[in-house]
Amino acid sequence: MTDHSNSLIDTARALMAAGKGLLAMDESLGTCNRRFAPLGIAQTEENRRRYRELLVTTPQLAQHISGAILFEETLYQHAKDGTPFVDILKAAGIVVGIKVDAGAQPLAGFPGERITEGLDGLRERLQQYAGQGARFAKWRAVLSIDTGLPSRTAIEANAQGLARYAALCQEAGVVPIVEPEVLMDGDHDLARCQAVTREVLDVVFAQLHRHGVLLEGMLLKPNMVLPGEGGPQVSVQAVAQATVETLRRAVPAAVGGIAFLSGGQSSALATEHLNAMHQGAPLPWPLTFSYGRALQDDALRLWAGDDANVQRAQQALLLRARCNGAAAQGQYRPAMEG
Repeated sequence: MTDHSNSLIDTARALMAAGKGLLAMDESLGTCNRRFAPLGIAQTEENRRRYRELLVTTPQLAQHISGAILFEETLYQHAKDGTPFVDILKAAGIVVGIKVDAGAQPLAGFPGERITEGLDGLRERLQQYAGQGARFAKWRAVLSIDTGLPSRTAIEANAQGLARYAALCQEAGVVPIVEPEVLMDGDHDLARCQAVTREVLDVVFAQLHRHGVLLEGMLLKPNMVLPGEGGPQVSVQAVAQATVETLRRAVPAAVGGIAFLSGGQSSALATEHLNAMHQGAPLPWPLTFSYGRALQDDALRLWAGDDANVQRAQQALLLRARCNGAAAQGQYRPAMEG
């Protein structure tokens, strides 16, 4: 791993460039198809390619986006003119990343809980992805809050999977994004989410240490500390305070950076929460965004499968990227939404 230490740290720093964040466009086939269906877009590989071409060819995107997380299908796709998407992103100065997990499956013996699969053959796949131009990767673990959940077993099993993945990435010279997501589903309050998020992060970092993962050469992609969708809602400032407090207590200062998932928040709210986190004392690590829906929703709705709408959809994507880039520096203002 030490052979790659400098390049891992350099890539992590590039991804955490000031005023920039990550575009998560790594939706699985099922998720992508589910987003197409309500808009009447035929669920085909060609339409997924057309939509992702719209994303990667957005003019000026690199002003606010440092890296793009691709799905495996997308890593090998081309624009209509034959240019590989990887080459388009590189030419724009956007670092190419790849989702490498195989999705969450039921955790045997623990009803309502899941374990992320995909470690088998990962060493070989990482070599292929790196050869295709990927410089970072992402692995998502999901944990639900409910009565008695998450169990310690689910937390530990998912943390170990994240650590094994991260070690394999660094062995291949690929920066791992470690994503332990505590889901928003449920009616729990802010304090419950904060307690669970803290426990999850404590266990994840214990496993990362145990597996020898270079913290400066990895990024964390956590959930924000939020009440459940059905729970008592709180102010933007309360979410920001609880999130920053939790991260300060659980995340070592050596970590290369933190890039939040949006987790089902509305586009504007995800931006406001990120901005509010930058209004207090200086943080030990850069704090930015790694949003999927919260960057893409407006663009996808405007495009709706019709290439006549590409320019408007790209402008919507660029607007959300610009607003979040400002929020990542504490400079977002609602007037920017115009």
